[in-house]
Amino acid sequence: MGKLYCIGEALIDFIALQKGTDLKNVPTFEKVPGGAPANVAAAVAKYGGKSSLITKLSNDAFGDFLIDILKQNDVEVDKISRTNEANAALGFVSIKEDGERDFSFYRNPSADLLLTEHEIQSGWFSKGDILHFCSVDLVESPMKYAHRKAIEAAKSRGGIISFDPNIRLSLWNDPTACRETVLTFLPLAHIIKVSDEELEFITGISDVNEAIQSLFVGDVMAVVYTKGSKGAELYTKEGNYQSSGFKVTVADTTGAGDAFIGGFLYKLLEKDVQVESLVPFLNIRHQEILEFANASGALTASVKGAIPAIPAKKHILNFLSTR
Repeated sequence: MGKLYCIGEALIDFIALQKGTDLKNVPTFEKVPGGAPANVAAAVAKYGGKSSLITKLSNDAFGDFLIDILKQNDVEVDKISRTNEANAALGFVSIKEDGERDFSFYRNPSADLLLTEHEIQSGWFSKGDILHFCSVDLVESPMKYAHRKAIEAAKSRGGIISFDPNIRLSLWNDPTACRETVLTFLPLAHIIKVSDEELEFITGISDVNEAIQSLFVGDVMAVVYTKGSKGAELYTKEGNYQSSGFKVTVADTTGAGDAFIGGFLYKLLEKDVQVESLVPFLNIRHQEILEFANASGALTASVKGAIPAIPAKKHILNFLSTR
């Protein structure tokens, strides 16, 4: 089995203990580990795959906390460097009654943004590996160029590249800069995961099918379109496949999308899918992959938090066996 490499942020989420309270009025928070790339790495490790996080963390108690959490969840941490030059990124999150979230982030800059391209080694990657990234750490910083180096290195070794834009406009000075950066990195990926809330912002197109087709640029082979509780659709150049979601009592949607794409990518690693076999595999096994991914996301949304909420593989299989 290949390995999943995730590059980008690991951070501390302070999640409101009071559901349905505006962020400005929240009196108490619970500290939990987060950051989309870290969440996806933890998901794949929990499902039985091998995963590694590529980032930089602060040399302080919060950095130590994140390292410990990753180790406890079997994520490899040997590609994580430490620094005294910046603190860990912090995110404060309030939870609405329907489980959706309101964010406020603190990083100026955070330690992860200081990772440089010179710290990325081409020898890390092998054929059969997957490199996954998001847009939060693509702001103008050394980390942006570390992403480019990692993508080039993984591709040169025959790896699959996965991109979840995971739009967080509050972390960008300008929405236009966010959109343009996402559009610059899109053609570098083989797999794009995009939510129903992000699609029109990224593409500028209101028609869903037309917008999704516009994402097939450069090396893009597959688009995964997620619709929350309504499930997901998988598009390749040869087909369009739909999968219904699962109804659960939502506690917190934090990390649910990360668990979803973690489940999707785990299935590719489990079956040793290569770049050249990616589209045929998805065309044949789409139902199995999307069901596992949807269950991963649904179960995660039923528990508060991100990494601690991600279920073990056996729990996903038990959940699916009762449907």
